[in-house]
Amino acid sequence: MAIPNQTFAKRKEPGSRLAMRFVLLIGVLSFFADLTHEGSRSILGPFLASMQASAFVVGVVTGFGELAGYGLRYFSGRFADATGRFWPTAITGYVIQMSAVPMLALTHNWQSAAVFIILERIGRAIRMPPRDVMLSYAAKHIGGYGWTFGIHEACDQFGAMFGPLLMAIVLTHYGSYRMAFAVLLVPAALNLIFVLIARLIYPRPQELDEGLAQDARNRGFSRTFWIYLMGACLVAMGFADYPLLAYHFAHTDAMPSQWIAIFYSVAMAVSGGSSLLFGRLFDRFGFRVLVVLTLFASLFAPLVFLGSFKLALLGAAIWGMGMGVHESIIPAAVTPLVPSEHRAAAFGLFTAGYGIFWFIGSAVIGFLYDRSITGTIAFCVVTQLLAIPLFIWVWRHYPSVSQIPEDKAA
Repeated sequence: MAIPNQTFAKRKEPGSRLAMRFVLLIGVLSFFADLTHEGSRSILGPFLASMQASAFVVGVVTGFGELAGYGLRYFSGRFADATGRFWPTAITGYVIQMSAVPMLALTHNWQSAAVFIILERIGRAIRMPPRDVMLSYAAKHIGGYGWTFGIHEACDQFGAMFGPLLMAIVLTHYGSYRMAFAVLLVPAALNLIFVLIARLIYPRPQELDEGLAQDARNRGFSRTFWIYLMGACLVAMGFADYPLLAYHFAHTDAMPSQWIAIFYSVAMAVSGGSSLLFGRLFDRFGFRVLVVLTLFASLFAPLVFLGSFKLALLGAAIWGMGMGVHESIIPAAVTPLVPSEHRAAAFGLFTAGYGIFWFIGSAVIGFLYDRSITGTIAFCVVTQLLAIPLFIWVWRHYPSVSQIPEDKAA
């Protein structure tokens, strides 16, 4: 759907509609992507446990998957910035990720399953920075970075809600993890179809940003960016991956296996709804929103690991809220801190650091879980609380650009 560049410079409203359609189309393909990979992740913990994997193995496998899934984003982002090949990079990642999930249906030991778990995260690493950059080009037309990424994350997480529900239905009727993974071939194929549709309709999403003033105040990564990264890494260390929570639910017989997937579905529903709300609040009130929500999200660990069925459900919902906040506000907060020509590299670097510390934290949490629930909870809570002073510093030094100005060229 190519349109002349002057459309963006002379007529704001068509640019706004075009940008919103792009965000929604990316949201649809992300809906099917998350339905696929989050559906699988909702049952990975008990699936690995069924093949005699320990909590430490679950923590290391999923944590290393996150390490690959975040660490490689730096290189993906640098490549996208250097070449401008946003779509080819993103499509490669989608193909790898959507192929790896159904392949879990063919595994018969935790070692082979670990290969596809990690490969799925690698595919996600490749496609995330270019996708986020393409979304950021639409933000100035539709109200702000927080709102743009919030809309996308809501679509993303609603897919993540339906994926676990689908897994619960399959497990209830067939009782087979491999059948559940095989069913995910359908949404994986739908995702790839919508990726190709988006590529055909919007071959150059960067044109959405033409005619708008570029932010040239920073030519590199600022001190505020690095301190924000340090705080986010602390949060990542203490934020247990859901497969370990699912392992805990299965290991303690806290609920039937289908309820584990339902809990994850609830968490993803909360994540999607909170993304919209807190993305809008971030555009209006700035970084203070993240400070408050980080404090609140730290409550998930005691509720999940010590709570009854109802308190564990509340803990899973708070965990989902934390995921939604960080998945939507993190890219929204990073965007104004870096120049547009280095945006993909910034996303990649930021999420690489986040993933490295997620891996370290996952391994530590898995190690502690095998020895002490109390120690596990203390580690999760303390590391997240340590991030709050850094976020307060960032709040006080954050550039006042989270409110996106009106199109000066209109």
